[in-house]
Amino acid sequence: MQVSFCGVGDSSVSENPFTPKASVIRYWNKEIRSQISSDHFLLSKVSPLSAVDSASFSKLAAQNDLASRLPSFCSSAKLFCFPDLSPSLEKHSKDVNFAEYANKNFSNYGTDRLSGVDSFRNYSENDNVIVDSFRRYSRDSAGHKDQFANYASESNVVDQRFNTYGAAATGGSGNFKNYNREVNNPNLLFTSYSDDANGRGQTFTQYTENANAGNGQTFTSYGKNGNGAPNEFSSYGKGANVVGSGFSNYGELANGANDTFTSYGFDSNVPLNTFKGYGDGGNAAVEKFSSYRDQSNVGDDSFQSYAKNSNSAKVNFNNYGQSFNEGTDKFTGYGQGATGQTVDFKIYGKNTTFKDYAKKGVTFSRYNVTSAGTSQVMTASGNVVNRWVEPGKFFREKMLKRGTVMPMPDIKDKMPERSFLPRTISSKLPFSSSKIAELKQIFHAGDNSSLESMMLDALKECERAPSRGETKRCVGSAEDMIDFATSVLGRNVELRTTENVNGSKQNIKIGNVRGINGGKVTKSVSCHQSLYPYLLYYCHSVPKVRVYEADILDPNSREKINHGVAICHLDTSDWSSGHGAFMALGSGPGRIEVCHWIFQNDMTWTIADS
Repeated sequence: MQVSFCGVGDSSVSENPFTPKASVIRYWNKEIRSQISSDHFLLSKVSPLSAVDSASFSKLAAQNDLASRLPSFCSSAKLFCFPDLSPSLEKHSKDVNFAEYANKNFSNYGTDRLSGVDSFRNYSENDNVIVDSFRRYSRDSAGHKDQFANYASESNVVDQRFNTYGAAATGGSGNFKNYNREVNNPNLLFTSYSDDANGRGQTFTQYTENANAGNGQTFTSYGKNGNGAPNEFSSYGKGANVVGSGFSNYGELANGANDTFTSYGFDSNVPLNTFKGYGDGGNAAVEKFSSYRDQSNVGDDSFQSYAKNSNSAKVNFNNYGQSFNEGTDKFTGYGQGATGQTVDFKIYGKNTTFKDYAKKGVTFSRYNVTSAGTSQVMTASGNVVNRWVEPGKFFREKMLKRGTVMPMPDIKDKMPERSFLPRTISSKLPFSSSKIAELKQIFHAGDNSSLESMMLDALKECERAPSRGETKRCVGSAEDMIDFATSVLGRNVELRTTENVNGSKQNIKIGNVRGINGGKVTKSVSCHQSLYPYLLYYCHSVPKVRVYEADILDPNSREKINHGVAICHLDTSDWSSGHGAFMALGSGPGRIEVCHWIFQNDMTWTIADS
């Protein structure tokens, strides 16, 4: 049955009355005084499910059986789901070259290989949601070389697992070059990597360079019981933004291991690295940290039982942690019980705790030297401070004047495209970090996977207590968003967003500017996307804001290229002193107002202008 909704914008819309879209149209017109137009921004986010599919999946959700139809559900409802990798027991005896390949499970690949070369080039490049599994890859091989070049470069939400990779291998090498470069939310797990290997070298060059957020990399039992295995990390995590690396039992009980960390975490923003049981019980190991976390912003490193009970270990820290904004380093049980070890700290940064540290064989040279950048971060408003804050991301209210030329940040939506769920389905799904086991079962998320981490991060942010004066709610359906906005602002509301992404990452010129509600101090509800399987918005209202609409012009041709929405926060007294806005603009909490654009696919609700 088809019916027409009259009075919706300027035209009639033919729509099955039982589809999610028809339901949202009715709900909007019931709860909000102004009727919704047929091309309204919010309707583009509504579930594309047909009436039949919506009813079918709603029934499955009520029966807690959505997992049995997950691929169909994800495809029909336009959700963000990870592919299920079917097991592969293939064995390959010849050299293989993989180019432009994605989402594969490599099990028993290269196992027992005698020499040979496998090359992964441009693998999973420029893709969205990469899930690859390398299990028992090159295990027990002899002289087998693996090359990963431009692997998963510029991809979004990457999940790769290397289990027992190169274990018990003799000779050969693994080369990771430009691996996960410029990736968003990388999650890489190396378990029992090169365990019991003999003389097998691994090289990580430009690994996760310029990557953004994510759990980063976990190396568990890497090189454990290895014999003479050299490992080199060069430009690892360079220029990355909040990427964590964990090394657990790395090189434990190894014989003659040689590891080099060069420019590791260099020029990064808040890197987090954990070395636990690294080189524990090793024999004649040599580790070198050169320019480790140099010129980084904050950052925390933890070394627990590092080189503990080792024999003749040599460790050299050169230019370690010379951050322009100091973080913290913790050494617990470092070198404890070791024999004949040599540890050299040269030009080592500040804010470090040494506990149960071996007193003999340790040299500190120019330790706790304050770098020039450390003082600059307190006083400068130039390049040193601004390099971690994109130009134009934050600006002062006075910039919103006709004729102003200013940089616009990258306002493009980096999230994978998703849709809301119908409320009839979302209301039947668990939504709590305490229910993560159920959510993992529904969305086929593995233990310690990117998907599990992604869901937990979103849930914990939703469960976080609101800041002073903030009212917040996470919404997974259009109806829930309407309910929250009207509960804060009343039924006479309007929804606004920036028209397009033109002007991103370039200078723009401000054209006509209009203050919403006459430019008076007002209330608004802003909604920002969270990374989750279905479209989820973190909506919140904060007091004392002004909202503006502005024509955005090309500074050369002066032609209109966009119509932007900006919000100015007048009360910043509860913001952190380390907030990016103050790094970019100077000053501090409560001393200045801070403005920013509404990015693509984000939105703000305001009281409608009369």
